[in-house]
Amino acid sequence: MYRSLRNVYRLCSRLLVSVTLFSTRMANSEAYRIERDTFGELKVPNDKYYGAQTVRSTMNFQIGGVTERMPIQVIKAFGILKRAAAEVNKGYGLDTKIADAIVRAADEVIAGKLDDHFPLVVWQTGSGTQTNMNVNEVISNRAIEMLGGKLGSKDPVHPNDHVNKSQSSNDTFPTAMHIAVAKEVHEELLPGLQTLHDALEAKAREFKDIIKIGRTHTQDAVPLSLGQEFSGYVQQVKYSMERIRSAMPRVYELAAGGTAVGTGLNTPIGFAEKVAARVSELTGLPFVTATNKFEALAAHDAVVELSGAMNTVACSLTKIANDIRFLGSGPRSGFGELILPENEPGSSIMPGKVNPTQCEAITMVAAQVMGNNVAVTVGGSNGHFELNVFKPMMIKNVLNSAKLLGDASVSFTENCVIGIEPNKERINKLMNESLMLVTALNPHIGYDKAAKIAKTAHKDGSTLKESAIKLAYLTSEQFDQWVKPQDMLGPK
Repeated sequence: MYRSLRNVYRLCSRLLVSVTLFSTRMANSEAYRIERDTFGELKVPNDKYYGAQTVRSTMNFQIGGVTERMPIQVIKAFGILKRAAAEVNKGYGLDTKIADAIVRAADEVIAGKLDDHFPLVVWQTGSGTQTNMNVNEVISNRAIEMLGGKLGSKDPVHPNDHVNKSQSSNDTFPTAMHIAVAKEVHEELLPGLQTLHDALEAKAREFKDIIKIGRTHTQDAVPLSLGQEFSGYVQQVKYSMERIRSAMPRVYELAAGGTAVGTGLNTPIGFAEKVAARVSELTGLPFVTATNKFEALAAHDAVVELSGAMNTVACSLTKIANDIRFLGSGPRSGFGELILPENEPGSSIMPGKVNPTQCEAITMVAAQVMGNNVAVTVGGSNGHFELNVFKPMMIKNVLNSAKLLGDASVSFTENCVIGIEPNKERINKLMNESLMLVTALNPHIGYDKAAKIAKTAHKDGSTLKESAIKLAYLTSEQFDQWVKPQDMLGPK
């Protein structure tokens, strides 16, 4: 009896294992669907809306992993473009049901609902063809699903014939580049710079009556007000915003309608203009069709120009942050003229140490932006004949620069600039000890005698006044009358 029960148990166990293996095989076989591109069949995960060309790209370009994926701003820009193209194509005869389904699917891309379906990395074909097809496949399959069809069937919505109608990767990718970077500039970069500008301007007003010693060549110079010093920073940021804005008119020109080489093959007359107008409506930005589609596909000078403007912004922010960093150095062994906000402990070994971390962060960002600009410059100078083939790399770097500069400007403002306080005692001490106040005497006793006073005071360790009286160049009353820092802040 015991042996029979044991045999039954063994039989049941084997049956259970067999059923489990069969279920696993079935699950594995059902986890994928078969889709086809011009190279053949490929397995596509059933839970993804992309298709065979996307899968093939993941096989061929295993470079960098998830951190190197195509920026999501580009994907959302593609969504805007594909929606606009579908709406325009409907006016040229595209079936209304198909066009409307494409629009609904594109809206989900724009809204970020389908972000997990865009796995491709930047390091792919230089035209961005695989990303264009990734978007076409996702929108096609999602539209098919909305219409009750079968994923991967390309019916009733075909990724090429319908989603990519009147388009080519060669004109859609640069169009998406321009849409993405224009939105990033307006949504991240310019608002961030404006925040910094306004905070610096408020400090310039607050510090207008604080007189301090100026410095040139890192050496003592004549006085100025702390407000005047900060006004220079304000103007730098103001010009930064103007430089960015001045580059934007070329960015607003869209390549859509140029198709493969700029001729507009396979597009109806008026398509380019209508797509640009619709993109402008969807984004609220003044996009227009590119004046010359051959230039729009073969060169990306507009992106290089914008990157160059951001490079200049990075230079300005480095100057500002370094000045603030050094003016706040100390607290006892540095300049110590500014008191910077204390945000976090600065050392794991030195108790009580606080560092100018926001200055360090924004200058690191600036260094990265300068590096990005080098890559963009190389990319813009390459690509040959009718197509630039550095597009994905260029847009990755430009978007990165815009985002970093915008974020860093806000962080620097909120965690440093608005909390800056003047150390008036230290400012007054350094100013009154400076030998360069002697410059005020030039109009009265001449350069040579003024220089003699300064050098004598420095050698003897005396004050300027003591040195001037000792040399019998002027009286105590004359010195007090002529050497007034508050009278040295501008022309007379």
